[in-house]
Amino acid sequence: MRYVVIFKAIINEFDQEYNEMATKLRDRALLKFNCQKFESFCVDKNEIALSYWNNLEDIKAWHYDTEHQIAQQLGKEK
Repeated sequence: MRYVVIFKAIINEFDQEYNEMATKLRDRALLKFNCQKFESFCVDKNEIALSYWNNLEDIKAWHYDTEHQIAQQLGKEK
């Protein structure tokens, strides 16, 4: 079975810092947490990202990853 996680955000500014963090997190999910595929789409200030996973355990591990949680908090603050 395959799972898809949907991330939706309104981005105030697509700056270099945001792009670098998004790239870092995507690579981390793919390399360390067994994410199978990652796609993102942006229209105006709206971003939708889809990540594909083989099991719920990997999704949970990714969700609780410290770097991922820090990035989520930064995103909420900005």
